Amino acid sequence: MGSVILQAKAISKYFLDPIHVQVLKEITFTINKGEFVSIIGKSGCGKSTLLYILSTMDTEYEGELWIEGVSMRNKKEKDLARVRNEKIGFIFQFHYLLNEFSVLKNVMLPGLKLGLRSEQEVEYRAYEKLKILGIEKESLRKPNQLSGGQKQRVAIARALINDPVIIMGDEPTGNLDKKNSELVFDIFKELTTAFNQSLLIVTHDGEFAKKTHRIIEMEDGKIISM
Repeated sequence: MGSVILQAKAISKYFLDPIHVQVLKEITFTINKGEFVSIIGKSGCGKSTLLYILSTMDTEYEGELWIEGVSMRNKKEKDLARVRNEKIGFIFQFHYLLNEFSVLKNVMLPGLKLGLRSEQEVEYRAYEKLKILGIEKESLRKPNQLSGGQKQRVAIARALINDPVIIMGDEPTGNLDKKNSELVFDIFKELTTAFNQSLLIVTHDGEFAKKTHRIIEMEDGKIISM
């Protein structure tokens, strides 16, 4: 475990419509480099709401959020968009791959958007990420030609393309069968051990969570164990 990658301090969130409801209550924790952390809790406990704040997609909250020691408070939207593209890799329950593009091009898209490297270099890096995930042979196929497990591996490759400081997942195995869920877990584990990648995964899968470095359990908008 290395330096602190993400720090949340006293994060609270309110929904005001139709009534005033507090959905997150004083959430405080840190994630270190190379740490694999899962967030669990019943549906409606605030897991996904918290993830949207930690990923800078929701800026309406109380408290403080730092990524690599830099406060996300009062940043302009264009600066937050750059943080999301450069520092955070996203994996969702549904892969959100674009069927009009090849697998390789789908993985390349966030790298092209960031604009720090030439298209040729981004293409090379995308192919290397697909190789890490054992799916490089599918690089020229379209996503709709792949199985569910293959699609999720492509989504992981896409999340890795800009070498993010942290990968965040919202139920990334929720749409997969047991075999593919275990495969995705093994990939995540490999990313932490071989590449010192930090991961924060929201999941309802208790077996998945048990195998991570640390479990943050939520109930009614607050952390009840960690």
